[in-house]
Amino acid sequence: MQLSHTAKVLKAIAHPVKLEILSILAEKEPLDVSSLCAHVGMECQISMMSHHLSKMKDNGVLLSEKRGKQVFYRIADRTLLNLFKCIEPMDEAL
Repeated sequence: MQLSHTAKVLKAIAHPVKLEILSILAEKEPLDVSSLCAHVGMECQISMMSHHLSKMKDNGVLLSEKRGKQVFYRIADRTLLNLFKCIEPMDEAL
């Protein structure tokens, strides 16, 4: 059922860092874990970033491609980014 898939995807991205990852990948993909951490900032830990990426990949939000020892991530379906456009006006009203 479509609603269960939608709920699964929303649950998979329902974290500020995961939303930031999507925002970064929307502009610069594919990126590896280290590059994503560099974009997120100094508080980023590789292990936590890897955990977020793994959860999003497992739920079909991201795709990965291994190149040598590095794994590069990209957004599986860019229509997901429309979610940002729908919610941004709500953020401005707050």
